[in-house]
Amino acid sequence: MKYCKKCLDPSTRPKITFNSNGICSSCEFATNNKTSTDDNFKEKVFREILHKFKKEKNSHFDCIIGVSGGKDSTRQALWLRDKFKLNPLLVCCTYPPEQITERGAANLSNLINLGFDTIVTAPSPKLWKKVLKQGFYNGNYLVGPELALYSSLPQIAIKYKIKLIFWGASPAETSNEKKTSKTGQEWNGNTIRDSNTLKGCDTSWIKKIAKEEGKTIPYEFPTIKEFKQNKIQIVYLGWFWKNWSHSYNAKFSALNGLKLRNDDPSNTGDLLGAMALDEDWVIINQMIKYYKFGFGRATDYLNLDLRLGYITREKAIKIIEKYDGACSETYIQSFCNYLNISKEEFWRVVSGFVNKELFTLNNKSTGKKFIPKFKVGIGK
Repeated sequence: MKYCKKCLDPSTRPKITFNSNGICSSCEFATNNKTSTDDNFKEKVFREILHKFKKEKNSHFDCIIGVSGGKDSTRQALWLRDKFKLNPLLVCCTYPPEQITERGAANLSNLINLGFDTIVTAPSPKLWKKVLKQGFYNGNYLVGPELALYSSLPQIAIKYKIKLIFWGASPAETSNEKKTSKTGQEWNGNTIRDSNTLKGCDTSWIKKIAKEEGKTIPYEFPTIKEFKQNKIQIVYLGWFWKNWSHSYNAKFSALNGLKLRNDDPSNTGDLLGAMALDEDWVIINQMIKYYKFGFGRATDYLNLDLRLGYITREKAIKIIEKYDGACSETYIQSFCNYLNISKEEFWRVVSGFVNKELFTLNNKSTGKKFIPKFKVGIGK
């Protein structure tokens, strides 16, 4: 296990690559983004994109923005409308009533009340639960929700004859998914089909479950042919902002009515209380990710801040050691209740995905279930 010399991404992150200087591809992407082009050039590129993919005469909307009502989507929606005078259609693929938080519903309502037309969509709760439960037993319950989210935006764009879809940050920067970045067109989000969710992992089991339920549409990402026929273009907005980060987006959106998570980071690993505000079980998935790969939500947070120079490596290491993998028993119990499984069954499944080279069982009654054998930031 080794670490990027600039941020704190470890070699255990799926798809990660390092250059000869030990710098990960996400840091390279971020550095090139900050130094290779200035703001004037990026605005010029952005306006060229708007002109090339301007709305059809029979379409009421200029673009689609995928939203949850959270920190990133709130900033995107206001920026596109207020700076560029666009008329966006917001699209939210939401969670079933048992999963969505009151906070999440309030944040989506807040965004709508800021003056936006919005479509809210969701797979049936029965299908959703089946897919989520199987995803948990497979080691990543988020695959199903992500596939539904990714699929909903181009589906609705095709339905409403809207060419332009705006996304947040590129996975090339946030998750070291280098294949989702096209050199010279780092803003081009049509590469999202090369992401881990759409191409890097097996989703055939999701489509099998959906077919059994007779409801495959929520999990069908349009084909390349459909994209070309309908002139669909996804754009990563994060490329156009040098200050794109979890912390900046959270502060901006909080000033515009966003409600944050009111819980201590020791229960959530969420340093600002600003991540995935529409549901809480993602905290569990982040804990499982930590036990599988040796990094969690705190690492993801601070890597962006390290690349922007907002925090020192030494300070980031201390925070990560304290909060990565944190998850309150309250969230675990709620998740177990939803899936109708016992906590013993929950930990039996999770234990099967723990990387035994990185962790050892904690025999004490307090603290995390598994103890790291590694030191953050120190590797071979």
